Amino acid sequence: MSDLFLRVLPSVEVEEDAPPADRVISGSPMFRTWNHEEHDGLYCGIWESTPGHWRISYDEWEFCHILSGHSIITGAEGTEYELRAGDSFILRPGFSGSWNVIETTRKEYVIRT
Repeated sequence: MSDLFLRVLPSVEVEEDAPPADRVISGSPMFRTWNHEEHDGLYCGIWESTPGHWRISYDEWEFCHILSGHSIITGAEGTEYELRAGDSFILRPGFSGSWNVIETTRKEYVIRT
């Protein structure tokens, strides 16, 4: 088996979901996820959300790279982080606040539980 793993988006089954209703602040956001890899607590792939605003709380590490769209993540203390295509960031365990998708947003992610 090769150490290099390459999979193209059309070959990955899409999962559709939404945030739990009790976390939604406004709108009706819908998620689509293409999980490319899941192994020993590591997950990576592509995630997309339609516009909407919901509360978030992280128990894991997540690296994200925005591919398209416009979102605003607001920390519990009120700091806003505006995100657009080309932005990369890390969400650490214990981060909480809200995610507001202004324009459908697509990101690459790597999660470590």
